[in-house]
Parts: sequence; structure tokens; C-alpha cells
Amino acid sequence: MPLNKEVKTKAIADFHRHDTDTGSPEVQIALLTNRITQLTEHLRANKHDESCRRGLLKLVGQRRRLLAYLRKTEYQRYLEVTERLSLRHK
Repeated sequence: MPLNKEVKTKAIADFHRHDTDTGSPEVQIALLTNRITQLTEHLRANKHDESCRRGLLKLVGQRRRLLAYLRKTEYQRYLEVTERLSLRHK
């Protein structure tokens, strides 16, 4: 279940640093957040899908590492991203 192309291009357009940016931490965090939301909805309907649950946990860990990196290197951008995506931060 990959993300729709429209959802992906909208997330890239909302969080990119420059016109050709597709891999900055902000963009990656936004894409992972969309994917995590999609998998969470899938798991609410399919409670016993353990392979999906494992994939979801891997994505959450990857997003967590990216957020830690962004927090360590550019704290102001970290605050902006967590605010715009409604993520909890410490």
C-alpha cells in the first residue's frame, strides 16, 4: 500500500527547502508521517495483520531517528516540523 502520488507530491511541496528538494529530513518526516497514518488506519480494520504492524514499527523508529537528527542539527526547523505535523516533542 504505497502512498498515492498526489499525497506524496503535496507533502513534498509543503515541506521542501528548494524546488528540487525531495530528500531533506523535513520531507522524509512528512512522508513517513503520512505512511504511518495510513498504516494505522489499516491496522484498526485488520487487527491481526502482524507483518503490517512490524512495518509500522519500523517506520515509526525511522521517523524517530530523523526527528532526533533534525532536533540535534537544526532545532528551529525541528520545532516547525513537529508543529505543522502535530507531533509530540520533548
